[in-house]
Parts: sequence; structure tokens; C-alpha cells
Amino acid sequence: MKGLWTPAWMARHLLALVLTAGCLVLGWWQFSRAADGNSISWGYMFQWPVFGGFVVFIWWREVQLARRRAAGEPVTAPEQPAPAAPAGPDSPVTLGRPVRVAVQPATGAATDPELDAYNDYLAWLAANPGARPSDYARRIVK
Repeated sequence: MKGLWTPAWMARHLLALVLTAGCLVLGWWQFSRAADGNSISWGYMFQWPVFGGFVVFIWWREVQLARRRAAGEPVTAPEQPAPAAPAGPDSPVTLGRPVRVAVQPATGAATDPELDAYNDYLAWLAANPGARPSDYARRIVK
């Protein structure tokens, strides 16, 4: 608990307090504008306290994470077990991360001269990072 009273944490506590108070004051200001007849201020009147609540939520979460780190507890979420393979058509569908596989063209496939020229241009740009596109010597791809 001593770690939450360092100068850095005192600045964080003060910042959270100022931001929360500011959001509540702005919400009160929007309420006074809405009461005077500005109809769009009704939405802002509810929006500012939500922002203040978000500041409090983030502050509370950071305090809890700091306390866990000080106690030596893990601060990351536990790893999820690998999903089992589906047993049949009635089993639930699970989605995984898509895997992209590079596909090499067939050795005897016809090449596209425009694509080859463009790839050569991109390779030249990557090899010459300080050069301008107008510096490219227009070479003919064989």
C-alpha cells in the first residue's frame, strides 16, 4: 500500500480527482443550459458524468493492478484452455484466428509485366528510403 503514496501516484490521484470533478462540473453546466431551453444539452448533461465515471473506473483499475503487482500476484488474465475438436454437427462452432499462407506461383505460370514493373518499383523504394518517387530510374523489366 506504501507504493500508492509515491509522488507519481499522488499526481495520478490528483489528476483523477481533477478530471472527475471537471466532468461533474461540466455536467452541471450542461444541465443549466438544458434548463434554459437548449435541448441538445440534455444529452451532454448525461454524457459528462459518464466520462467522470470512466475516469474513476480507470483509476480504480490502475490502483488494483498496482496492489496486485506489489503483492506479487499475476496481473494478466489466466490462459484459456485450447478448445476441443468438434464432436459432431450439433457441437458449438468455435472461431479461431485465420492463418494466411503465402502462395508461390507455379514455375511455368505466365508473368504479368505490369505487376513485375510495379514490384520492382516497390523494391527500389524499399531499398532507397530517402529517395523520392521521381528519382526512380524507369527500368524495363526483362
